[in-house]
Order: sequence, then C-alpha cells, then structure tokens
Amino acid sequence: MKIVLLIIDGLGDRSIPELHNKTPLEAAKTPNLDFLAKNGMCGLVNPFYFPWQKYPRSDTAHLALFGYNPKTYYLGRGPYEAAGISFDLKKGDVTLRANFATVDRKLKVIDRRAGRITETESLIKTLNGITIGGIKFLVKKSFGHRAVVILRGKNLSDKISDSDPHKIGVQIKKIIPRNKSNGARFTAKVLNEFLSKAHQTLKNHTLNKKRIKENKLPANYLLLRGAGKFRRTISFYQKYKLKACCVAGGTLYKGIGRILGMTLINVKGATGFANTDLKRKFLAVKKSLGKYDFIFCHIKAVDSFGEDGNFLGKKKFIEKIDRNLNILKNLKNTLIIITGDHATCSLIKGHCLEPVPILVYGKEKDKVREFGERACKKGGFGKMKGLNVMPKILTLAK
Repeated sequence: MKIVLLIIDGLGDRSIPELHNKTPLEAAKTPNLDFLAKNGMCGLVNPFYFPWQKYPRSDTAHLALFGYNPKTYYLGRGPYEAAGISFDLKKGDVTLRANFATVDRKLKVIDRRAGRITETESLIKTLNGITIGGIKFLVKKSFGHRAVVILRGKNLSDKISDSDPHKIGVQIKKIIPRNKSNGARFTAKVLNEFLSKAHQTLKNHTLNKKRIKENKLPANYLLLRGAGKFRRTISFYQKYKLKACCVAGGTLYKGIGRILGMTLINVKGATGFANTDLKRKFLAVKKSLGKYDFIFCHIKAVDSFGEDGNFLGKKKFIEKIDRNLNILKNLKNTLIIITGDHATCSLIKGHCLEPVPILVYGKEKDKVREFGERACKKGGFGKMKGLNVMPKILTLAK
C-alpha cells in the first residue's frame, strides 16, 4: 500500500469554555475527518520530548513520528532550518534558528515575533557577513519572522545555550557554554558579541524606524535557539525501502524531509501560513502517489493560531483543512494517517503535554464515530508513543 502521512502541526488542545468546553478540533465542523475516523482506526499519541524539555517540540516530535529516535538522530534545530531553505552546510558550521523579535531598552522581550513581521530581507542584508573573532556570520531568511544564523570558522561548538527566553516580559538570555570546552566558551563569546552588534544595527535600521512611526513593533533583536552541527543521517529509503517525498510550506519541515532524503515537492502557494493553498497541497499529494511510496504532508497554521491564543481561528482553519480533504477521500490502495506532532493549547498560547488524536484510514475499523481528542481516546489503537507510530503504520501497510 501507498502511505500518506498528514501532520497537522499543533492539532491537539484543551477544552475551551467559549467553545462549550470543547477543543477547537471537537468544536469544528469536520465531515471529512469524521468520515475517515468512522471508517478507520483511531487513538491518541503521546508526542516525544526529552526529559529536560517542558513540552514536546516540533523537530524532535516529527523525527519520532518518522521512527527516528531523537536520542540518536537529533542534530539540533538549526541544521534542519538551514536545510529547509536549501542552504548547503559545511563541516564545522554551527547553525541556529532565529526569530526577529521586539525588545525594550532594558532588553526585555515585548514580542518574540515582532508582530509576526514578514518583510525581513533588508534587515537580513545588514547583518549577513559580519565577522567577529575570525568567525563569519551568515544570516539567511527562513519564512515570516524567522531566519537562520550560521557560524563559519574554526574552533566552533554547538554546546551552547539559547538566547531566547521563550516568553515575554523577561530579559533576553546571555548565551553561555554548556560544557567547559574552549570551543563552547569561544562560540558563546562571539555569539554574544554578534547579538549586541546586531541589536544596535537593527535599532537604527530605517525599516524599524518606519515601523515605529506606523505603530508597528520594530524587529530590533534576534532570539537564537537550537544550535546544532550537521552530520549525515540514514535516509528514509535506506531505513524503510520506501521512496518518500515531502509537501510542506514551513522551512523546518522541508529541512527535516531533506535531511532524511525525501524529495521536496514544490507547491505554488504553500506558505506555512494561514493563506497556504491547501487545495494545491492535497492535489500535489495525490499526484505524488504515482511516483512515491510515502508522502509526508505538513500543515502549519493550526499551531500558529494556537500560539496566538486564537482558538476561533484554529477551529476555522481546521474546518478549512477538512473542506479540502475531500481530494484525498477516495484514493485506492492507500493508507492515510492524520495526526499532529504535538498539542498547542490556545489558552496558554503554547505547546502543552496533551496527547494528540490520530486516525488511520484504509485498513481496519473501530467504533470511533468522529475525529476529536475525547472520541479518539476510545479508539482501537489506545494510547501510543510517538516513536511507535511508524512501526504501526508499516505493519498496517503490509
């Protein structure tokens, strides 16, 4: 059987009083998702996260869903972001994920995404190519408010902390070494110098002065996290003998696919935002079944609505996904799996520990009648770990 894995980022949630104590998924009108659930098998997934993390994160949770144990294969967030923008990393490069953010005069974070700024090209141009202590800093646009920072030079280490405090109203963090090596101390030192220099440059940039006049938040700081060094990963084909492709708009998900050796399918209008062209993405999935055995399709905006606390927007976007899912309903000899990488709880505006619903259509059936957190809890799969999803899929596909 062919396999389609649709990962709806941040799909799960908690009950919301304004939605009559339903989650956005439960409150949404989803006849197509309900049809697939009613005629398939359902359950709940406990997403992977490391013991030191407070909640699951997209990169490691995705790796686990693909059957790649992050304890062995995780590179750090940076290399996946770089791969997602088709940047060719060199041996020894240290890469970090960056957010353009807004801070006040005391370096307290006002907005981690600078009002979700998108027009960052001119800002990036002023920062790209800065050299400090013999280290060249390459800054590349990711998507939206996101960027990638690559350190290129000698004696670099990825054993460093983040500068991103991951919340507003607190000061940015100083980057510190995570071990006592000379490389880690040196890398932390030059990065802190770069961030200070970048802040001064961004504060005085004409775009930010213009944004302030327009009562918009200035993008005056780079929040860095997820340092990592690139190394080769066993490909999806080597691991499973399945020809795989990736249909995604967000760079992280393209990067994970690319590092795992999946072919990236470029879809016009696939943006990673709420304006993404879902119809074209699902048509690309359908077309790819002729050439590929495994199609990974990622949808991002549900997570973004949750992180913004916009549970109504999350509900409506799930309904938009459902309307377009009709394209994939009548595929022959195809196993369709729909789940999320983690839950994003709208009331706390962030990732949370709730399990995520999963449905598998095209093989066995259970007694679940609709696709939602509480309904799927009674499904035939019960509760499973993220790392157990891929083995289950392969067993069913055989």
